[in-house]
Amino acid sequence: MAKNTSGRGQRDLKVKVKTARGRKLSSTRWLQRQLNDPYVKRAQAEGYRGRAAFKILELDDKFRFLVPGARVVDLGCAPGGWCQVAVKRVNALGERSDKRVGRVLGIDLQEVEPIAGAEIHQLDFLDDGADDRIKEWLGGKADVVMSDMAASSSGHKQTDHLRIIALCEAAAYLAFDVLEEGGTFVAKVLAGGAEGDLQKLLKQKFTKVANVKPPASRSDSSEKFVVATGFRG
Repeated sequence: MAKNTSGRGQRDLKVKVKTARGRKLSSTRWLQRQLNDPYVKRAQAEGYRGRAAFKILELDDKFRFLVPGARVVDLGCAPGGWCQVAVKRVNALGERSDKRVGRVLGIDLQEVEPIAGAEIHQLDFLDDGADDRIKEWLGGKADVVMSDMAASSSGHKQTDHLRIIALCEAAAYLAFDVLEEGGTFVAKVLAGGAEGDLQKLLKQKFTKVANVKPPASRSDSSEKFVVATGFRG
């Protein structure tokens, strides 16, 4: 009789990666972590373009800003996981006939593979007039502006922290220009001490500002997400 290899009592097998010639130890550790990451496996199984999709899923489960009919702008949208989540949740494809149909606009510096239900544009959101172009593409203002952007790593922790805070502040200023009153701003930041001015700015513009580290965010990462709701207009 064959042994039952499923269910309780089965031991999860951890994939070990040998350090190949020419590969740095840090690269080997990253690869091993990827191969053993349950969120990476779930993303592959559920058709998402990356594990980051679960971060926005978990944030939306908590704050409920991706509602049917919402108009969403995803800044720095590559590879597209956040757009994929938004498309489903705002009903951009009109799959739920009893719900309002939303819109999802993805913005990135690089070309992004098409995503069903999302409109993708190659644009530097820091360019003059970017806010007007976004409103033109949307046919009005947005209900949600979200950003999972991170500046390229310099290898220096404090420098990287300052860079991502600056990027987040720039995204926030764009959000002030394109959000409807009552709208939501969601962005990734890195803990490190320089985010106080950003928090102060957001508290002036929104009725509620929360700082969250969703379960999908790796425990050894200093990233967290700011969720600002109730834009004052």
